[in-house]
Amino acid sequence: MAKLVVSQFISVDGVIEDPGGSEGWDRGGWAFEFDRGPEGDKFKLDEVMASEALLLGRRTFAGFAEAWPSRTGEFADKFNGMAKYVVSTTLDKPAWKNSTVVDGDVAAEVSKLKERHDGDILVNGSAQLVKTLVDNDLVDEYRLMVFPVVLGDGKRLFMKTGKSTALRLADSKRAGETLILTYEPARKED
Repeated sequence: MAKLVVSQFISVDGVIEDPGGSEGWDRGGWAFEFDRGPEGDKFKLDEVMASEALLLGRRTFAGFAEAWPSRTGEFADKFNGMAKYVVSTTLDKPAWKNSTVVDGDVAAEVSKLKERHDGDILVNGSAQLVKTLVDNDLVDEYRLMVFPVVLGDGKRLFMKTGKSTALRLADSKRAGETLILTYEPARKED
């Protein structure tokens, strides 16, 4: 069974919006203002190489589908070749190679994807999708690359939910000017 991994570039105040600056947000591009060092680059490469599929919301998918198909190299080749699932009620036929639309009961469909795959299913960006995954207890791990900036506004990783979720710190390490935190849901022992 696959492990569903939410991996985010995140500010100290929990913002995940427009880290690369391609969305036109006035505070976008903040992730490029800091050096994540060779450790951060290795972390992201290892993460993608260990993943079997991407699961993305429509907006994040659109940005990735515009940026990645023309790129080459180990990271880009893996990203472009892997299975990609886009959660959307408006997209019919995604053009990016190996892409499939997920609609209807998202929680049920994602549960089926977890059963179908063996490697990690990686979720980047996709704030609304992450909320759905959190609300349905489908996230197995959070990998947060924390950048030393307070943005003061923007989409947050954890939006309003109907319940609290305890997490357990599984790992932490420095990567250049960033900190990589890995959390797992704290499962209650019966």
